[in-house]
Amino acid sequence: MSAIPHEVLRRWHDLDVSIDRRAVLGLGLAAATATLTGCHGRAPSATPGSWRTPQPSAPGVGGAVVDPAEGGVVRPGAPPLAGQLTTVLRRYLQPTAENPLHPTYAGAVALAIGDGRPHAHVAVGEALRYGAGSVLLPPAERVVMRRDAIFDLASVTKVFTAILALQQVDRGRIDLDAPVVRYLPEFTGAGKSAVTVSMLLTHTSGLPVGAKVTGYATNAERWKAVLGTPLVAGAVPGRVFRYSSFGLMVVGKLVEKVTGLTLDQALRSGLTDPLGLRWTGFNPNTWLSAGDRATRLVATDARTSLGVMRGVVHDDVCRQLGGVAGHAGIFSTAQDVAVIGRLLLDGGTYGGTRILAESTVRRMLTNANPGLPAVDPDHPTRTSAHGLGVVLDQSWFMGRLAAPATFGHTGFTGTSLLVDPRRRLVLVLLTNRAHPNWSWANPDPARVAVANVVARWRPGS
Repeated sequence: MSAIPHEVLRRWHDLDVSIDRRAVLGLGLAAATATLTGCHGRAPSATPGSWRTPQPSAPGVGGAVVDPAEGGVVRPGAPPLAGQLTTVLRRYLQPTAENPLHPTYAGAVALAIGDGRPHAHVAVGEALRYGAGSVLLPPAERVVMRRDAIFDLASVTKVFTAILALQQVDRGRIDLDAPVVRYLPEFTGAGKSAVTVSMLLTHTSGLPVGAKVTGYATNAERWKAVLGTPLVAGAVPGRVFRYSSFGLMVVGKLVEKVTGLTLDQALRSGLTDPLGLRWTGFNPNTWLSAGDRATRLVATDARTSLGVMRGVVHDDVCRQLGGVAGHAGIFSTAQDVAVIGRLLLDGGTYGGTRILAESTVRRMLTNANPGLPAVDPDHPTRTSAHGLGVVLDQSWFMGRLAAPATFGHTGFTGTSLLVDPRRRLVLVLLTNRAHPNWSWANPDPARVAVANVVARWRPGS
């Protein structure tokens, strides 16, 4: 160690990254290389109190890696959890008993943080593997998955939208218990005057799962149709949990109405700029460099009808609305998504910046639906436990980490955020399960497997 410059040692200490040399021997060179390959690209601007894990790029001797971010110093391999996560993630790169016909995804990134310390950050597989028509690309045309890859978050967007709405609650512009029609007079239809803002966030409004926006010439006409969509037949607001992307679309429009900003502008001013989330936003092809688009954007659909979708939102409705909506459309990295988890875990602050009042966060993370029945054909075991824009205590994706206080969200493209306050744990799993075709596999078994690995692991084990 005497050959390692003091400045490098200090930077390791500042990063709070535990390095376990025994992990290299336990994992072997192949596993260590799979865990640690990838390069970082442009580093996001640091926020006070934030962490930035160096991104290794090439295998070295005996399982170590040469890390350009550390001045070319050879350092030891991954900690034990990284190896365990790599093993389980690689399992789903091939067909499994749960998904026997196809791999679950082409690639994945997992990030686990405890008490603000990164315990593991790994990437496997490929960000781009298939061409249009779900045709396997030759190796030279594929793109390796990186730890700083940028994913279509799909419904994890709902957590961001909820936070933006709750900021306006803190500022007195929105009353959670007020009817939505008070703010959006176009929100018309039988029974809809009883729908409150909180019902939209807790999926108890009686609104349908999604909205129809085809057949209209302009976005204004599409949004008018959205706001005029009727309740589900026979639904009574406040009586049943029924997961509804539609409801968060309305919340996004509500944020626009009270702030006077478009939702993408509100996201920047309310969240990404204050938190230093450089790689988070709608329509990434408009703000990423050509190099980042080529090496970091994760592909979704590759069906013949749509071609390869990369940097274009996968959700049909959001895409027809210009890529900006409250229920889907945000692209981000695992590291940026983890900041959102830490923000909520720490009562609305991150890096010394307060985003939400602590009392607002407590209400956000409290079950608003005790005793209510749940309707979700895709997840028959789902309960109605839900906070304001966050899912609570659902073993179908949280596995052994599920508990009354555990919260998070999933996304259709194969993404998820999971936060376990008992362990002070933030777990982000981002996969491209919709590449090349979302119908190929159910992403939940992989989510549960990753959660279970983390549930069994203890620092120092």
